[in-house]
Amino acid sequence: MQNHRVKVTIRCRQCGERFVLKGKQGKGKIETGFRQCICNNEDDFEVETEPE
Repeated sequence: MQNHRVKVTIRCRQCGERFVLKGKQGKGKIETGFRQCICNNEDDFEVETEPE
């Protein structure tokens, strides 16, 4: 299966911080390398993707 590059917008639901990253989408997952928000949140995010 081929990986597709996508623009990923991640918004923290705890503090509202927003991150815009580039990632690869493949096998039903999106890989951006993002691990946690600056408020130490690791789980509670709203994620939106769009083709690059």
